[in-house]
Amino acid sequence: MSRLDWVVLTVTLLVIIVYGLYKSRTTKNLEGYFLNNRTMPWYLVLLSIMGTQASAITFLSAPGQAFTDGMRFVQYYFGLPIAMVVLCVTFVPLFNRLKLFTAYEFLEKRFDLKTRLFTSFLFLLSRGLSTGISIYAPSIILSSLMGWDIFWTNIVMGGVLIVYTVTGGAKAVAYTQQLQLLIIFSGMFVAGYLIVHNLPEGVGLKEALKVSGASGKLNVITTGVAGNGFDWKDKYNIISGVIGGFFLALSYFGTDQSQVGRYLTAKNTTESRLGLLMNGLVKVPMQFLILLLGALLFTFYQFHPSPVFFNQAVEDRALETPYRDSLMQLKDQYESKQVVQQQWSAAYAAGGQDFYKDSLHTGTQKMENIRQQYRDVVKKAVPGADTNDTNYIFLRFVVDFLPKGLVGLLIAIIFLAAWGSIAAALNALASCTMVDFHLRLKGEQYNRDNRLQSEKEYRLSKWYTLLWGIFCVITAEFATGMGSLIEAVNVLGSLFYGVILGIFLVAFYMKKIQGPAVFLAAIVGELLVIVFFLLDRYNIIGLGFLWLNVLGTLAVVALAYLFSLLTKR
Repeated sequence: MSRLDWVVLTVTLLVIIVYGLYKSRTTKNLEGYFLNNRTMPWYLVLLSIMGTQASAITFLSAPGQAFTDGMRFVQYYFGLPIAMVVLCVTFVPLFNRLKLFTAYEFLEKRFDLKTRLFTSFLFLLSRGLSTGISIYAPSIILSSLMGWDIFWTNIVMGGVLIVYTVTGGAKAVAYTQQLQLLIIFSGMFVAGYLIVHNLPEGVGLKEALKVSGASGKLNVITTGVAGNGFDWKDKYNIISGVIGGFFLALSYFGTDQSQVGRYLTAKNTTESRLGLLMNGLVKVPMQFLILLLGALLFTFYQFHPSPVFFNQAVEDRALETPYRDSLMQLKDQYESKQVVQQQWSAAYAAGGQDFYKDSLHTGTQKMENIRQQYRDVVKKAVPGADTNDTNYIFLRFVVDFLPKGLVGLLIAIIFLAAWGSIAAALNALASCTMVDFHLRLKGEQYNRDNRLQSEKEYRLSKWYTLLWGIFCVITAEFATGMGSLIEAVNVLGSLFYGVILGIFLVAFYMKKIQGPAVFLAAIVGELLVIVFFLLDRYNIIGLGFLWLNVLGTLAVVALAYLFSLLTKR
């Protein structure tokens, strides 16, 4: 990066940090640190919810996801608006009426202590691991730009985030997220404009979409139905998106403390509902546009020289090994194919017939085959390196093609997205540890009128935030080679969200079932989800990860009913 880029990057990040710390002044107790004293208006709740979802993974990995697999990932969000309506009718009024700190307090009131602790533990495990992956995402940037070892980069990035979160609490998270999102959306819009602006003369947005569609990148709606019927292993289609995505969104927004904690900060139930409903309206178009950026980026590289491998730092290391000749040979093949591909793209964009469309689609597949061969050789040349370059595609475009100053801003945007989501997650992890485990197992209750006790709990909560930050940094050290990070995070969540949702659904709608039955059902249901995940992973069965949410939910509900009949409780 240029000196101007570093100045823009540094100034942008410093402004956000200073603004967040300035806004973080609040009462020194648990309600102030975790819930901002329940004073947030709906629009800040909305921005906080969106900021918690829109991590660096969203802006770093989603364009790469569309570049490699098309836009069908957007179907993953189709169940979300329906889930927001259900939450506003059921979960939100109850949580606000009970004045909860965590969603899992309700489970003790409804069932028993062990069910509360087990559910909170599942949340802590899933959110702690996924937050580690979220720390790894911005570390990729520093590692790629500076040539740093990813191990030390994770420590640097995690350390900055820990200090930021420990100091600020929920108020800093909420107020900085509104400024972060404003900068983020402005920067992404500028990036999209420059992609189209830098296309050849005569190729505008319409022609770019035409080429992208011919190459199979605008597959927004897919049915998952093949010659032999519905393909259960197909990860993203409209059926799995609406059904599986509904269950996942219902669990994520209704039972995951990193999201529940966002709308518990609202002034009242109406403000919470408005924040969630607006999120349901905004999220799908937002994700569509981010994925569209990746589809347009694919078209951009049909008219400009495209790297055969987008992780330049790893590629440079591979080219210094005895495998250099093999890599150069594949690179020459790729560049030759690309010259032909550019000709097909230009002809089709200019109004060519289906012949050009078919040639363009075939050429795309051939080029991807060469890219896969190249990745295989890189993997041999640099054992242990991350050879899935999906997460580097958008970053490489930013560094190679954007003007000076804007590169620094776009990279700052990815950092800001990371800070917003990770800070909210660490805040939620600390709140559950403090409220569900520390205070509850000590037999203490929160008392806002006891100032000395409140300040003691406030200080201890900061220590728990620190410890969870360290755990997440350690997790980040093992995140290398996970492929598309946005997919990895959602797969991880799907291992736990269905079971957690099932517990809450029993609590809400099956009034006669008591703690022992649902606790046993949750344990068996979680084991069942893990078994099905492993069977799919080793290709014994075919089941897309979104269906794990449905499986976990239905398993807990059915087993709880069965066990209640057997135990009469």
